[in-house]
Amino acid sequence: MSQQLSPFTKDQLLPQEERLEIQRSKQELLLGIPKETQHQEKRIVLTPDAVAALTAHGHRILMEKGAGNGSNFTDSQYNEAGAELTSDRSKVFSCPTILKVAPPSLEEIELIKPQSVLISALQIKTRSKIYFEKLAAKKVTALAFEFIQDDSGNYPAVSALSEISGIASILIASELLSSGANRTGQLFGNITGVPPVDVVIMGAGVVGEFAARTALGLGANVKVFDNSITKLRNLQDKVSQQLYTSTLQPKYLLKALRRCDVV
Repeated sequence: MSQQLSPFTKDQLLPQEERLEIQRSKQELLLGIPKETQHQEKRIVLTPDAVAALTAHGHRILMEKGAGNGSNFTDSQYNEAGAELTSDRSKVFSCPTILKVAPPSLEEIELIKPQSVLISALQIKTRSKIYFEKLAAKKVTALAFEFIQDDSGNYPAVSALSEISGIASILIASELLSSGANRTGQLFGNITGVPPVDVVIMGAGVVGEFAARTALGLGANVKVFDNSITKLRNLQDKVSQQLYTSTLQPKYLLKALRRCDVV
């Protein structure tokens, strides 16, 4: 009779799978959103919906009171989305990560803690040497919206703002033509028996593309001028409508500018 050396059976001694919970390291972000102080700057970095999405993942948002007023977002909307509100401006700038639309002023840089992260539209070409020296002295990691690329190599922030600018330019022109101080009483739109508005667009980039789309959608005659044949061809392919395009030839450009209603 063989002696049993183990209280376990042969099957029990085989390696068995076991599901164990893996503790994931939870890194909480603390984002500070100050109120914009630059003249006529009414934009806000995050909408209440964006704040709600971030706080749902365990991150904290500290906002200065009234930061969203220029974009018609109230403090109560941000509070309901999970943001923390404060009147202490220095407290917002003391967060490890600062989100801002306009570049911070030199006075605001003084409020930023050393080794913080700043995400903003830095507008590098308009900044002075002293500006960057102050950021470097505090070892601030500054990320410019206009240089952030996606996987396709595009610049999403710049593209979005360009699209908005193109659409808004035509809508503003339409309003000024019909009801501005020097109004002509003209209306965009393909009205029977009425000549359409003539629009000249300089440049066939993203701004020009969406300005052309909007103007064509409102029934205007559109002429686009650009020195790049490739851009003009791409614009025609994207718009897929009757569109006059030309390089910047002085003779034809001057003729178009004299006859147009909107530039």
